[in-house]
Amino acid sequence: MTDNWAEKHWLNVPGPFYTGQTDTCWTGRRVAARHVLYGGEFQNEFIYRQPKTPDEVQNVWQAGEDDPWDGYGRDGDERWTPDAVRAWWNDRGKVEEHITELIAEWSAGSSSEELGAAEGGHDFLAYLAGDLENDLRAYLFRLEQGRYPQPGEQLPRL
Repeated sequence: MTDNWAEKHWLNVPGPFYTGQTDTCWTGRRVAARHVLYGGEFQNEFIYRQPKTPDEVQNVWQAGEDDPWDGYGRDGDERWTPDAVRAWWNDRGKVEEHITELIAEWSAGSSSEELGAAEGGHDFLAYLAGDLENDLRAYLFRLEQGRYPQPGEQLPRL
């Protein structure tokens, strides 16, 4: 994994992992199906859910290793700012609209890869409407405080 921040895909959910320009080769979802999707026309993988467990980190790491363009980055903690995280969240309607359009395209396909991508798109939309807000608030806490919050600590606003 390398520093690809200048090429960061706009759909990447804020966090330590992200993608720049990638060549999907249908590899990302094979090893990290709950974390990786495709940005359109099955080019440019992106991280739609940041990993939380060691196994999930390993899966995302493997997706990056499998990318022949070396388009994955892992220095997002050094790049994301609280203002940038909030800006991404404020543009989530654009993200939702784009993913909804992609799901329609993928659902019209017949390959297992397309149908799997559509399933991942639905998972992303559910995450966007549900737990992502609290995950991003915890990530903001980490960016501002240098650590993840303990239970009961107040999280910053998005």
